[in-house]
Amino acid sequence: MTEVALRPVEDADLDALFEQMRDPESVRMAAFTAADPDDRAAFDAQMARVRTSPGVTHRAVTADGTLVGTVAAFVIEGDTEVTYWIDRSRWGQGIAGRALALLLAAVPERPLFARVAGDNAGSLRVLRRAGFEVIGTEVSYANGRGAEIEETIMRLDGQAAD
Repeated sequence: MTEVALRPVEDADLDALFEQMRDPESVRMAAFTAADPDDRAAFDAQMARVRTSPGVTHRAVTADGTLVGTVAAFVIEGDTEVTYWIDRSRWGQGIAGRALALLLAAVPERPLFARVAGDNAGSLRVLRRAGFEVIGTEVSYANGRGAEIEETIMRLDGQAAD
């Protein structure tokens, strides 16, 4: 089985993360992405903000020691939300679920929330397996699709795992 681990994001990770986060199929599936995934200056500015913001838990995801994405928890409008991005070449290998489980164990806040494109079956499955439940939907503009789409809102209650 692949060993999945989390570690702080390092400067040396940024080139690979930028490439992962501009993959057209990944952008389409994630839907709620940067306005221009090819804008490196905007990516660098966002990463600098995320990496230095108190209250943000942002981690690199590794699989057998190789960088394969990121996972994070952050506060928006008073709610703590989770997000993750896994390199498309590693989809379907259980990495997102294991990375999310590690993050959930490290983030004690509850409830936690997640938002996902309503047609992103893979992410919906990952979040449900982690214990998130659908609490609603809304229509929002998705940069990755260039259109308004249905977004599924999910919530995880309960205690962090020990």
